[in-house]
Amino acid sequence: MYSDKQNALSSDQEALIKAAGEARRNAAAIYSHFRVGAAIEDADGRVWTGCNVESSSYGLSCCAERVALFKAVSEGVRSFTRIAIVAGGPNVATPCGACRQVLHDYAPDLEIILHNPKTHVTRVHTLQDLIPHAFGDSDLEEEE
Repeated sequence: MYSDKQNALSSDQEALIKAAGEARRNAAAIYSHFRVGAAIEDADGRVWTGCNVESSSYGLSCCAERVALFKAVSEGVRSFTRIAIVAGGPNVATPCGACRQVLHDYAPDLEIILHNPKTHVTRVHTLQDLIPHAFGDSDLEEEE
């Protein structure tokens, strides 16, 4: 499912975008200057936010999507329905490969809402759209 929904968003989707935008303000994008905010909704309707946190050792940085997910998981949450990701730039920003994999591990049927406040473009995808043929639990069977 792919949808370019600029004016047809539900109030729940709009609220999630707003929460991600607020989280974006806290981004520690001290090297890239590319601020990202994320808000993930769990199965109980609670919202968990995150922003990107960068390190001078670039590989140690963490994306907003994983920060939000890890906050929820660290509190015992294991079921998620959707995530909003807010970032500027010329296009809507999609999750990186690492984030796609981690999101798939916890919520393979996740709705992904991408929003760019600069261009006012919003796109809605399923995680399956962004990571088809994903590696997951069923691929981890022990060898005999």
